Amino acid sequence: MSERDFDVVVWGATGFTGALVAEYLLARYGVSGELCWAIAGRSQDKLDALKASLGDSGQSLPTIVADSFDEAALDSMSARTKVVLTTVGPYAKYGSPLVAACVKNGTHYCDLAGEPQWIRAMIDEHHDAAVASGARIVHSCGFDSIPMDIGVWFLQREAKKRHGDYCKSIRLGVVATRGGASGGTIASLLNLIEESRRDRNIARILADPYALNPPDCREGPDGREQSDVRFDEDAGKWSAPFVMAAINTKIVRRSHALAGFPYGRDFRYDEAVLTGSGVGGRLKATAIQLGVGALVVGASYDSTRSFMKRFVLPEPGDGPDRNARENGFFNLRHFGHLADGTLIVSKITGDRDPGYGSTSKMLSEAAVCLAQDELESDGGVLTSASAMAEPLFERLTKNAGISYEILDQ
Repeated sequence: MSERDFDVVVWGATGFTGALVAEYLLARYGVSGELCWAIAGRSQDKLDALKASLGDSGQSLPTIVADSFDEAALDSMSARTKVVLTTVGPYAKYGSPLVAACVKNGTHYCDLAGEPQWIRAMIDEHHDAAVASGARIVHSCGFDSIPMDIGVWFLQREAKKRHGDYCKSIRLGVVATRGGASGGTIASLLNLIEESRRDRNIARILADPYALNPPDCREGPDGREQSDVRFDEDAGKWSAPFVMAAINTKIVRRSHALAGFPYGRDFRYDEAVLTGSGVGGRLKATAIQLGVGALVVGASYDSTRSFMKRFVLPEPGDGPDRNARENGFFNLRHFGHLADGTLIVSKITGDRDPGYGSTSKMLSEAAVCLAQDELESDGGVLTSASAMAEPLFERLTKNAGISYEILDQ
């Protein structure tokens, strides 16, 4: 590792989110200073255009040209760097050769994947080899699922410190967000639904709450994610299904399993959107439930999926302007219950829109953490909490505009 050319290579740097990552890394770390990094993509012209858009300081950025399916080029690229950060999705379509190259070369890796079926495939295909090579393969390093995964680690750390015990259950409530849906996230969701309709094994993975756990640990007390309208007693508000829960909950459970089940085999975790109290809160929850259902049903059929792609949903690579990103935010709660019934609540906030502004900062800091921090984790297909919980927590709160705090009850 010490002899490699770069700390981090940003793969997919010419895409919308990749360019935000490059902008953030340049502003935070400069070029060839504290962090030695490069940008990579399949077009030299587009890489040059990105450098020009970054101003004078970006002109000295090294570039690497490769294609997502050029195994020799991916092998060469991954061998030159400590970490590959990739924004090229849907990962089920474009990501597998790069993961294989990183595992082969003992190169750490992080992405924005929210595709449980593909992450499961990477676990099954590469976990043992990544352990052997020392490569830390860390999926879901954006809004799904860093705030939630690191958030559970933080709440449990505080519960143990303050009460001498861990929470036996934790529930996430999404209080508020501002920011448009990511075109890349939507593309991944549509691809996921399409794959699940073609392959019932994929549908079973999506339905299994423990599908991402190690093979001998795929049982537990949790059921499928919330799909109805419920009243949340802890929050005193109505709740609705949270579309990101399908990936976040599985990531949190894998973190727990990889840590050796410190919270107990009966630990439970789930997520929902909080919509308010009274009739208004219930009506809003019902509207969200119907909207999520309509999205899933519409994406399940070729004709309606094509219509949605063309006229309704954002395209991959599209995103909000700078003003919208900087005025966006997210505000979350974790409600934890100890065995004796004690309730402990944490607040998690981000200072940019979740899909782009905050995600690009979280992904960037995850890559730098993998490249530069002394981590206790071994190689393998990991999660943000199992790979780098405390060092990443420190980077997120110091650099990325993410805050975690315990609320008085």
